[in-house]
Amino acid sequence: MALTTPPAPDFGAPVDIARPSPETLALLARRRSTSAPTLTSPAPSSDELQTLLRLGARVPDHGKLNPWRFIILEGPGKADYARSIEPFAADQPAPDKALAVLAKLKNPPLTVAVVSHIIDCAIPEWEQLLSAGAVCMTLLIAADAMGFAANWITDWYAYDERARALLGLEPAERIAGFIHLGTAPEPPLERVRPQIEAITSTWRRP
Repeated sequence: MALTTPPAPDFGAPVDIARPSPETLALLARRRSTSAPTLTSPAPSSDELQTLLRLGARVPDHGKLNPWRFIILEGPGKADYARSIEPFAADQPAPDKALAVLAKLKNPPLTVAVVSHIIDCAIPEWEQLLSAGAVCMTLLIAADAMGFAANWITDWYAYDERARALLGLEPAERIAGFIHLGTAPEPPLERVRPQIEAITSTWRRP
Protein backbone atom coordinates (compact mmCIF):
# COMPACT_ATOMS: atom_id res chain seq x y z
CA MET A 1 0.00 0.00 0.00
CA ALA A 2 1.37 3.38 -0.98
CA LEU A 3 2.22 5.67 1.88
CA THR A 4 1.45 9.37 1.82
CA THR A 5 4.19 11.68 3.08
CA PRO A 6 3.02 15.09 4.30
CA PRO A 7 4.26 18.03 2.22
CA ALA A 8 7.03 20.23 3.53
CA PRO A 9 5.78 23.10 5.73
CA ASP A 10 5.64 26.51 4.14
CA PHE A 11 8.63 28.72 4.90
CA GLY A 12 8.12 30.47 8.23
CA ALA A 13 5.17 28.29 9.25
CA PRO A 14 5.15 26.74 12.75
CA VAL A 15 6.32 23.11 12.66
CA ASP A 16 4.69 20.73 15.12
CA ILE A 17 7.71 18.74 16.33
CA ALA A 18 6.38 17.90 19.82
CA ARG A 19 3.83 15.33 18.64
CA PRO A 20 4.70 11.85 20.02
CA SER A 21 5.31 9.19 17.36
CA PRO A 22 5.38 5.65 18.75
CA GLU A 23 5.72 4.33 15.18
CA THR A 24 9.00 6.23 14.76
CA LEU A 25 10.35 4.88 18.04
CA ALA A 26 9.40 1.34 17.02
CA LEU A 27 11.13 1.76 13.67
CA LEU A 28 14.32 3.07 15.28
CA ALA A 29 14.27 0.25 17.83
CA ARG A 30 14.35 -2.38 15.10
CA ARG A 31 16.24 -0.50 12.35
CA ARG A 32 18.63 -2.83 10.57
CA SER A 33 20.61 -2.48 7.37
CA THR A 34 20.17 -5.18 4.73
CA SER A 35 23.18 -6.72 2.98
CA ALA A 36 23.58 -4.69 -0.21
CA PRO A 37 24.27 -7.61 -2.60
CA THR A 38 20.95 -9.22 -1.56
CA LEU A 39 18.81 -6.16 -2.33
CA THR A 40 16.36 -6.78 -5.11
CA SER A 41 13.39 -5.14 -6.80
CA PRO A 42 11.16 -3.36 -6.20
CA ALA A 43 13.06 -0.20 -5.38
CA PRO A 44 11.47 3.15 -4.61
CA SER A 45 9.58 4.57 -7.57
CA SER A 46 10.54 7.91 -9.09
CA ASP A 47 8.01 9.71 -6.88
CA GLU A 48 9.09 7.80 -3.79
CA LEU A 49 12.73 8.61 -4.54
CA GLN A 50 11.92 12.29 -4.76
CA THR A 51 10.23 12.03 -1.37
CA LEU A 52 13.27 10.25 0.07
CA LEU A 53 15.58 12.99 -1.18
CA ARG A 54 13.31 15.69 0.21
CA LEU A 55 13.31 14.01 3.61
CA GLY A 56 17.05 13.40 3.44
CA ALA A 57 17.65 17.09 2.92
CA ARG A 58 15.82 18.00 6.16
CA VAL A 59 18.90 17.40 8.31
CA PRO A 60 20.76 19.74 10.66
CA ASP A 61 22.77 22.08 8.45
CA HIS A 62 24.65 24.82 10.31
CA GLY A 63 24.55 27.98 8.23
CA LYS A 64 21.98 26.52 5.76
CA LEU A 65 24.82 25.68 3.37
CA ASN A 66 23.46 22.49 1.78
CA PRO A 67 27.01 21.07 1.76
CA TRP A 68 25.93 17.92 -0.09
CA ARG A 69 24.28 16.80 -3.31
CA PHE A 70 22.82 13.61 -4.79
CA ILE A 71 23.81 11.44 -7.76
CA ILE A 72 21.27 8.78 -8.76
CA LEU A 73 22.54 5.46 -10.09
CA GLU A 74 19.94 3.20 -11.63
CA GLY A 75 19.23 1.01 -14.63
CA PRO A 76 21.65 0.95 -17.55
CA GLY A 77 23.54 3.96 -16.20
CA LYS A 78 24.39 2.18 -12.95
CA ALA A 79 25.41 -0.97 -14.81
CA ASP A 80 27.64 1.09 -17.11
CA TYR A 81 29.29 2.82 -14.15
CA ALA A 82 29.98 -0.53 -12.46
CA ARG A 83 31.51 -1.94 -15.65
CA SER A 84 33.63 1.17 -16.10
CA ILE A 85 35.24 0.90 -12.68
CA GLU A 86 35.85 -2.86 -12.79
CA PRO A 87 39.37 -2.42 -14.25
CA PHE A 88 40.30 -0.19 -11.31
CA ALA A 89 39.87 -3.15 -8.93
CA ALA A 90 43.17 -4.56 -10.19
CA ASP A 91 45.01 -1.63 -8.57
CA GLN A 92 43.51 -2.13 -5.11
CA PRO A 93 45.48 -3.84 -2.29
CA ALA A 94 43.32 -6.98 -2.60
CA PRO A 95 42.22 -7.04 -6.27
CA ASP A 96 40.02 -10.14 -6.08
CA LYS A 97 38.17 -8.84 -3.06
CA ALA A 98 37.85 -5.39 -4.63
CA LEU A 99 36.24 -6.94 -7.69
CA ALA A 100 33.94 -9.11 -5.61
CA VAL A 101 32.61 -6.25 -3.48
CA LEU A 102 31.33 -4.55 -6.62
CA ALA A 103 28.31 -6.81 -6.15
CA LYS A 104 27.27 -4.32 -3.47
CA LEU A 105 26.97 -1.73 -6.23
CA LYS A 106 25.75 -3.93 -9.09
CA ASN A 107 22.97 -5.89 -7.43
CA PRO A 108 20.74 -3.28 -5.75
CA PRO A 109 18.23 -1.82 -8.20
CA LEU A 110 18.76 1.77 -7.05
CA THR A 111 21.62 3.69 -5.46
CA VAL A 112 21.90 7.26 -4.23
CA ALA A 113 25.42 8.64 -3.95
CA VAL A 114 25.51 11.34 -1.30
CA VAL A 115 28.31 13.73 -2.23
CA SER A 116 29.83 15.99 0.41
CA HIS A 117 31.30 19.27 -0.73
CA ILE A 118 32.90 21.65 1.74
CA ILE A 119 32.00 25.31 1.44
CA ASP A 120 34.72 27.76 2.40
CA CYS A 121 33.09 29.81 5.14
CA ALA A 122 32.96 30.27 8.90
CA ILE A 123 31.16 26.96 9.46
CA PRO A 124 33.75 24.29 10.43
CA GLU A 125 34.47 21.60 7.84
CA TRP A 126 33.73 18.93 10.44
CA GLU A 127 30.17 20.18 10.89
CA GLN A 128 29.61 20.17 7.13
CA LEU A 129 30.85 16.59 6.91
CA LEU A 130 28.59 15.55 9.78
CA SER A 131 25.64 17.10 7.96
CA ALA A 132 26.35 14.92 4.92
CA GLY A 133 26.48 11.88 7.19
CA ALA A 134 23.13 12.89 8.65
CA VAL A 135 21.70 12.91 5.12
CA CYS A 136 22.85 9.31 4.65
CA MET A 137 21.30 8.18 7.93
CA THR A 138 18.03 9.96 7.24
CA LEU A 139 17.77 8.25 3.85
CA LEU A 140 18.18 4.86 5.55
CA ILE A 141 15.47 5.60 8.10
CA ALA A 142 13.08 7.06 5.51
CA ALA A 143 13.57 4.05 3.23
CA ASP A 144 12.76 1.71 6.13
CA ALA A 145 9.67 3.77 6.94
CA MET A 146 8.52 3.37 3.31
CA GLY A 147 8.83 -0.39 3.57
CA PHE A 148 12.05 -0.72 1.59
CA ALA A 149 15.47 -1.99 2.64
CA ALA A 150 18.72 -0.04 2.46
CA ASN A 151 22.44 -0.11 3.13
CA TRP A 152 24.98 2.71 3.55
CA ILE A 153 28.37 1.83 2.08
CA THR A 154 31.46 3.63 0.83
CA ASP A 155 33.99 0.94 -0.19
CA TRP A 156 37.11 1.42 -2.31
CA TYR A 157 35.37 3.00 -5.30
CA ALA A 158 34.31 5.91 -3.09
CA TYR A 159 37.99 6.79 -2.69
CA ASP A 160 39.52 5.81 -6.03
CA GLU A 161 40.18 9.06 -7.91
CA ARG A 162 39.29 7.55 -11.29
CA ALA A 163 35.99 6.16 -10.02
CA ARG A 164 35.19 9.51 -8.41
CA ALA A 165 36.01 11.36 -11.63
CA LEU A 166 33.64 9.11 -13.59
CA LEU A 167 30.85 10.24 -11.27
CA GLY A 168 31.72 13.86 -12.02
CA LEU A 169 33.05 14.72 -8.58
CA GLU A 170 35.16 17.81 -8.17
CA PRO A 171 38.60 17.30 -6.56
CA ALA A 172 37.40 18.66 -3.21
CA GLU A 173 34.22 16.57 -3.13
CA ARG A 174 33.89 13.26 -1.30
CA ILE A 175 31.44 10.38 -1.29
CA ALA A 176 29.73 10.45 2.10
CA GLY A 177 28.03 7.22 1.18
CA PHE A 178 26.40 5.09 -1.45
CA ILE A 179 22.87 4.46 -0.21
CA HIS A 180 21.74 1.22 -1.83
CA LEU A 181 17.97 0.78 -1.98
CA GLY A 182 15.63 -2.08 -2.80
CA THR A 183 13.70 -4.88 -1.13
CA ALA A 184 15.06 -7.47 1.28
CA PRO A 185 14.47 -11.06 0.12
CA GLU A 186 14.12 -12.05 3.78
CA PRO A 187 14.34 -10.24 7.12
CA PRO A 188 17.96 -9.53 8.10
CA LEU A 189 19.20 -11.07 11.33
CA GLU A 190 19.92 -8.86 14.30
CA ARG A 191 23.60 -8.18 14.91
CA VAL A 192 25.60 -7.41 18.05
CA ARG A 193 24.86 -3.96 19.48
CA PRO A 194 26.96 -1.97 21.96
CA GLN A 195 26.29 -2.04 25.69
CA ILE A 196 25.18 1.53 26.31
CA GLU A 197 26.56 1.55 29.86
CA ALA A 198 30.04 0.77 28.53
CA ILE A 199 30.11 3.80 26.22
CA THR A 200 28.31 6.36 28.39
CA SER A 201 29.63 8.63 31.10
CA THR A 202 28.37 11.65 33.00
CA TRP A 203 30.66 14.65 33.19
CA ARG A 204 31.35 16.13 36.60
CA ARG A 205 33.71 18.93 37.50
CA PRO A 206 37.05 17.49 38.75
